[in-house]
This record gives sequence, structure tokens and C-alpha cells, in this order.
Amino acid sequence: MKIGTRGSKLALIQAQQLVDTLKAKNPGIDVEIVIIRTSGDWKPSDGETLLSEAAGGKGLFAKEIEMALLDRRIDVGVHSLKDVPTFLTPQLSLTHVLKGKDPRDAFVSDKAGSLDELPAGSVVGTSSMRRKAIVLSRRPDLQVVPLRGNVDTRLQKMRDGQVDALILAAAGLQRMNLEHEIASYLEPEAMLPAVCQGIIGMEIRVNDRDSAEILDTIHDYTTGMRASAERSMLAVLDGSCRTPIGSYGQWLDDTTMRLRGLVASPNGIEVYHAEETATVKTEEDAYALGLRVGKLLKQKTPQDYLQVHG
Repeated sequence: MKIGTRGSKLALIQAQQLVDTLKAKNPGIDVEIVIIRTSGDWKPSDGETLLSEAAGGKGLFAKEIEMALLDRRIDVGVHSLKDVPTFLTPQLSLTHVLKGKDPRDAFVSDKAGSLDELPAGSVVGTSSMRRKAIVLSRRPDLQVVPLRGNVDTRLQKMRDGQVDALILAAAGLQRMNLEHEIASYLEPEAMLPAVCQGIIGMEIRVNDRDSAEILDTIHDYTTGMRASAERSMLAVLDGSCRTPIGSYGQWLDDTTMRLRGLVASPNGIEVYHAEETATVKTEEDAYALGLRVGKLLKQKTPQDYLQVHG
């Protein structure tokens, strides 16, 4: 089985986690990691220019991996599920996930212990419109600037004084054994995570039953239901990667999920929320919950917020 992944340190750690999980459940399986350079990979010549929405936005992190799947050069594409486009190519399927990790965002800084402690005028770096909008909604006295690159690159840019603080996914830092870099966590009540943050997803060809059966052995159903709820909510909104959207399907017990969603204006001045708590026992239940919360949120949100900004 050939597994396609981006070549960043974090992507390779996530791919290796998939390999280890596969081998634990399927002794003797032959697995090979294939590194694929994607259009979304940052290069120094890119500076801090955000990904072009017209060219595919965050989907540029998955584009070449999906092409390799369609060309049968790989059998499975492994992704940070938060970077996978809302709507997939019809020939591809993404129905398997590993057990989700910490969905929260993390505040990273050598100058303050939390977002609230940053002095007025401090500079926060992030390439996420969601993080930017929520930071500005809480701290309009801060500057939020684009900052691209992999985790190590961003940390070095902060050390070099380009920014005073970073907002990064907690799961990525934890997977890279960089928890010591986290000054504090941003709880969902303070910063609703990105859709499917902390979840590793596996993409295959729709007619590839052999790969599907192997991935069935490692699929985490509880995480899968959370992913289904959050992604169906996003599908209703049909927002771009430049639209500040957050979502979190929180399990209150074994069969009860609280799904929260938000859409914000890019400047963080307006923030719209919706949520519902429901019994969720199947992927279909989760999908339906996401549709309902998505519709509630769409009714509250000015339509132009869901279009491409910039």
C-alpha cells in the first residue's frame, strides 16, 4: 500500500502515525510512504502572501496528492483534514479517519503567557482568516499579520522578531513534541477551532475496495462522526478558505454531541454563532446535525461574508 503525503516534518509524522496504526492492525502489511510536493507548500520566495483562493486556496495542500491518487501512483492520500476542500472530486472518497487529537488552538509567545496578556499593539502572526478574525474580535488593539511556512519556520520567524506571538494548532505542536512551545491553550469558548482541526483523514479512490477494507480496520468511528458533522456544516455554508469559519463537534457523552459553528467578518467586528445538541449514534445522524447547524448559521450570516474575500 502506497501512502501519499506532503513532505513537511508534521506531514511525515502524521503519515508515519498512519503507517504504525496500519501495521499494528494488519501484521505483515507492506506500506510505503511517497512524498509529494504540493502547490500549497511554502517557499521563501512566497513571502507572506496568502494562498490564492482563485487557484484553489487550502485545496492546494491536497491537489497534487489527489492527482497521484487518480493516476494510481498512490493508494491512500493522508491529510490534515482541516486542509481538505469541502467538496471532493467525484472519483475520490474521504470516509476514514484516525482518532482525533486536541482540537484547540495554541498561543505561542516568548513575550506573554496568553492572548489577553499581550501588550496593545503587539503583532500576532497567522495565515488563518478564522484566527485573525477571532483575535481581532477579542483584541482589536492588536495587529494580526499573515505568516506562512511550516511549524518550524513560523517558530523561527517569531524568534527573529517578525511577530510577537503565533496562533498554531495544538495537535500539530503535540505531534511534533513541541508542547513546551505552548504558552497557553485557547479553549473552544474563546476561539472555536477550524473545521476538523486535529483530525488525520485518509483519501482513496471510490472504487478501491481493497484499500477501503484495510482502512476499515483503523477507522475511528467516534472521530468520524465528529468530522461528518463539522464538514456537513461547512458544506452548507460553502465558504472559501478566506472566510472565517469555525466549528467543533464536542461529545458530551457516548451518544450526545454539541455542535457549534461560527462565521465572522474578516475584521472580527461581526461574529455569528449557531449550535445544537443532539443524539448522534451514526454518521448519518452526525451529517444531519451538521446540516441543521449550517442552515441556522447561514440564516444569521450576511451572504457576502460567505463569498471570497480578497
